[in-house]
Amino acid sequence: MNIFSGLFRSRDKPSNSTAGSGYSFFFGNSTSGKSVTERSAMQMTAVYSCVRILAEALAGLPLHLYRYGESGSKDKAIDHPLYRLLHDEPNPEMSSFVFRETLMTHLLLWGNAYAQIIRNGKGEVVALYPLMPNKMTVDRDDKGQLYYTYSHSKEEANTMEGSNVYLTPSDVLHIPGLGFDGLVGYSPIAMAKNAIGMAIACEEYGAKFFANGAAPGGVLEHPGTIKDPQRVRESWQSTFGGSHNANKIAVLEEGMKYTPIGISPEQAQFLETRKFQINEIARIFRVPPHMVGDLEKSSFSNIEQQSLEFVTYTLQPWLIRWEQALFRVLLNEKEKDELFFKFNVDGLLRGDYASRMSGYAIGRQNGWLSANDIRELENLNRIPADEGGDLYLINGNMCKMSDAGIFAGQIPEKEEEPTDE
Repeated sequence: MNIFSGLFRSRDKPSNSTAGSGYSFFFGNSTSGKSVTERSAMQMTAVYSCVRILAEALAGLPLHLYRYGESGSKDKAIDHPLYRLLHDEPNPEMSSFVFRETLMTHLLLWGNAYAQIIRNGKGEVVALYPLMPNKMTVDRDDKGQLYYTYSHSKEEANTMEGSNVYLTPSDVLHIPGLGFDGLVGYSPIAMAKNAIGMAIACEEYGAKFFANGAAPGGVLEHPGTIKDPQRVRESWQSTFGGSHNANKIAVLEEGMKYTPIGISPEQAQFLETRKFQINEIARIFRVPPHMVGDLEKSSFSNIEQQSLEFVTYTLQPWLIRWEQALFRVLLNEKEKDELFFKFNVDGLLRGDYASRMSGYAIGRQNGWLSANDIRELENLNRIPADEGGDLYLINGNMCKMSDAGIFAGQIPEKEEEPTDE
């Protein structure tokens, strides 16, 4: 026991930096000169689109609490308080969709999602409230135990006795993203702030280009000496600057000459750069380009496959993070042997109507789908059991290998000869 306690005391506390270096994965200035924060990044249409796609996709999926049944079956634990809490209403102020959308947005922007767990006197979970990740820190005490510190804003601190609230791991639902210590995730925005900063710089350059009348900057040359160059500059800018002054004809006097010195957007490959940065941002979140509006390499033949890959390789890892975090914190040790959380992604994996019907027919004919199984997948009312809704059927011309030729070895019964009366 002493060995383990010493081991945990010696462990480094969770941090947003690599061991042995001063480089931290925080928001801030990028090499393009633009400051990248969670809010400035969300002003980029590609970032906003990726975050919205992932957050709404996860929030829109049905989240169920299941109970292990006999023979490995699983049944929805509708009678458990956690089922309604996560499926319908985590707290009196939010629906389940809004709650999960909010936490998923935090996870995508800050790399961590936190929610305070409210319990009653019996230790049962009665509510979940989101917490802002930028106000939360994770640390260890002198015994190596984790604890969470939530800092209130200045306005809130003035009305409270203390500005910090200390929470135990059992009081916090913590969903970490990708990280190096397994405890604190790193923000995808902070890790890729140079790519996002370049996209912000390209967008700002384009906005200023059109604000300048879609004309590059230049120099006004005068053969003599100008007494007030500031006045001339301001007069030129007010007369010919801005998109509302575009295509105006300039009249130059006293031998004055205008020489453009800016680089045209074509020479700077402005449009190509902007297009590449959109794909770069989509690559950060592993979102298919066609889902953020880039249909250049998408077609009717591959867009359905890309959508299925989005569920398998993009959404599924996030769902597993959620399921395991909910399982680890919200269930007690006894419940962990009986219950588990699961997102239902069947709706996203379904193909077109003809493909679904073909798949249902195969499952029905091979005996592993009943009529009610199919109707439940299609959100239709069940057929009563006494009318055959739960029957599993199989094609009559198929039998087990061991039963092959079973009738061939049987001796037919001898028919009785008719007797004369």
